[in-house]
Formats: sequence, structure tokens, C-alpha cells
Amino acid sequence: MRTDLLTEPIDGVAEALAAVTAFDRVLAAGLVRPGPAQAAGLAELTTAVGGSPLAEAVAAAAEKAAAGTAADDEFTALAAARTALLGAVHDAVLARVDEATGRTREPAPESVPGAPRPANLLSAARSWLCDLARAGWQGLDHELVAGAGPVVSAMLPDPALRRLALLLDGFAAELAASCPGATLERIPLRRWADLWSRALLLTVPGADTAVPTGTATGRLLPLGVDLHEHATAAQAQVHAVFEPSDGSAPRLVRASAAAPKPDTVVGAGVWQLLRPGFGLLAAVGEGRAMELTGMPITAEGDLLWDDALARPGEPADALATARVALAAATAPAVAPLDRHPARIAVPVLLADYAVKDGELTTAGGQLRLLADRLPTAGPVTPEAVAGSAACIALLRWDAEEFGVQPLAVEALVRRKPVALHAGAWAGGTTDKAGARAEKAATEAVAVLRERAGRLLRK
Repeated sequence: MRTDLLTEPIDGVAEALAAVTAFDRVLAAGLVRPGPAQAAGLAELTTAVGGSPLAEAVAAAAEKAAAGTAADDEFTALAAARTALLGAVHDAVLARVDEATGRTREPAPESVPGAPRPANLLSAARSWLCDLARAGWQGLDHELVAGAGPVVSAMLPDPALRRLALLLDGFAAELAASCPGATLERIPLRRWADLWSRALLLTVPGADTAVPTGTATGRLLPLGVDLHEHATAAQAQVHAVFEPSDGSAPRLVRASAAAPKPDTVVGAGVWQLLRPGFGLLAAVGEGRAMELTGMPITAEGDLLWDDALARPGEPADALATARVALAAATAPAVAPLDRHPARIAVPVLLADYAVKDGELTTAGGQLRLLADRLPTAGPVTPEAVAGSAACIALLRWDAEEFGVQPLAVEALVRRKPVALHAGAWAGGTTDKAGARAEKAATEAVAVLRERAGRLLRK
């Protein structure tokens, strides 16, 4: 990989992000009584999309917003402009990644209409989001935030609306925990504006198009596991190389499992919540390939996992897979609404580097080590990375620069290469610390299930 290309600035990115930040500050202050500062931020957003098909609609929306008369359509146009700018940044960053890795990418598929959704619920959600924009993050109060509750409750029973419902529910929970907004010392400008604009666009009929799917038959070679853990939920996303049985080019794919969790289950205990119905974790822990037969797969490279369509294969070392097959694997396409730089996570193989002061230095330059993304539910630690000579990592773009999140590292112990994997405990572990966490989690889950059963019996 050409690390030198990842340390060079990308034309236009700084200007696009400056316009996004200017609009994010507008959302913080609110648009119920806009002043000169809000008008300037809206003008900067308008200028940034001036040469695009959105120019006319955004200019009209910004004019009304600056006068305090914006309605739902105007706020939607502003959200679309912000999303388009971040999409352009995503495309520029991803093009640089593809150039640095020498990897080809599949073309974006044609979208197909999604399932029809109740217009009244979409309108209700859009109205609440527009009320948020008028009040601004500094004007948040519990009464305003609570307005999302009835909308979410009405959406959840409908599978076609569940994606938006969960986004609104999580967003409202974050806002509620930060009320009142007037007392906030620090506002997560980019994050809340991301959630707001994405949710608003999902309320537009036809925006959430269905993803075309096919089937995958062949050999799946896991590279590593990216574990996302929050107080009430956890998700394991397995990155892998898929070799089709028909002999066509290998592809980079992902397979994910998510589960709700109590906040008492932490560390290695999370794995037992994710294992049911996701046999791929056992294969990762054992260092094995999987043989797939007719597994559903989206055009974006996401396997819709079904244990009945997979069986364990031969032993397959992840680092060996990376050395032999990763460079030739085709990267998946990205859906329009998923074009955001924060979502970039590209598997790469790195070698011959040194780690010092949170930086991974290669012959081509330095990359930031994203140590805060290393899961506690595995043996890969910052110390293990510092002593390694090679690694499989996810290349990310974070805080306007490239960084790496190691999934597996190889170090020399007594002159012999020893591999450590972030998902080594996914299928179970004999490691003392991991075994203790698993035992504690088992006890916690058993107690919670017993209490839940008692409540249901009452």
C-alpha cells in the first residue's frame, strides 16, 4: 500500500467540510429567530453547492431559513445539501484509498423502489425534526425531545419503518440525556447534525430505496472482527474475502450480527450475546474458512447471514489470507445514503512499520493509530500493536485524517511469529481474563432472564 498518498491533502475536502461545519453551527443556534451568524452559515452552504443540481432549491431554502420562515421542504433541502457535501468528501477520500491500495471497486447498482411507507408517520417524523432545527441544540428541552416518543412507537411495528424508528429513538435518547441544551458546555456538532440530516432524508418517500440482493456460493475467508459496543447494544461485523465457486474475482464482503445487551455485560461477555444464529464467530475464533451455499448478499457486499447456508471449512489464517488474496479482492459499491466519510472502513495489510506516540510509521509516512477502537473483548491491545511487525487493519478517515484500526497483529516472540486477533475470543476462550468476563456475563444474563420471567408471570 502506498502510504504516501494517504498523507497528502485531497483537493476540495477542506472547503467542503468548512461549509458543513458552518451549517452545523446554524443548527446549534437554531432557526426560530435567525441572526446574522445563521444567515452567514446558510450562505456558506449555498455557495458550496452552487454548481450542483441542488443549487436553486438550496438557495431558496436558505433565504427562507434566514428569514425564519422555513417549512419542512426547506429544511429537507438544506439537509440534502449537507448530505451531498459529505457524500462528495466520502467519494474523494475513497478514491484516494483505492489509489493507495490499487484496488478496483464495483460500480454502484441501480436502485429499486423500497416498500411503500405510511405518509402520515413520515410527515410526523419530519415535523419533529424540523422543530428541532428551529429550536437548535441550545434550545433543547424535555418537552421538545419527548415529541419523538409517539412517532417512534407508531413506527416500530412496521418493518419498513423500523430503520428510521430506531434512528429517531437513539437520537432522541441522546438529546434527552443532554437537556436542557442551554446548559451544555460542549455540543457534538457533527454527530447531531449527521443524525438529524440522515433522519430527515429518510422521511422523504423513495429516499430509502431497497438494495438489490443476489446469492453467494463459495469460500469465505475471514480477515477480522470489528466490534461495536454501547451501553444497551452490541454489533460484531466480520470483514472477509469471498472467493466465488464459479472462479470469478474475489470480493471484499461483510457479515454482521447485533444484539441488545444490559449495561452489566461488558468485555468478552458480549460475545455470548452475539453467537446465537451467527456461527461465523466460531469460525473466526477457530481460524477457519466457511463454505457458503446460496447465502443472500447485497450489492454493497453485506452477507445476510443464515447459519443454515454455511458450514465450517478448512483452517484459514487471516494474515495468510491478507497476504495472498486481499490485494486482488474487489471492493463493494456504496449506497447513496451511506456515502459519509465516517463509514469508511477498508481492510488493508501493513508491514515493516514502527509504532511510537500513537503513530504508525511506514516508509511512506505516518498513520494515526486508532487505539480507542480496539475492543476490550479480545487480546489485541495498544501494547501488542506496538510490538508487532505486521497487521491487518481497517483504514479509516477520522478527524479529517487517515488512521488505522488493527484487527489482527503479528509479532515475534522468541523469534517465532505469533498472531493475535481482535476476534480471537469470539467463539469462546481459555484466556483467564476472557473466561472470567464470560462467566460474569452468563450470571448477569441469567439473573436478568429470571427477573424478566418473574415480571411476565405477574
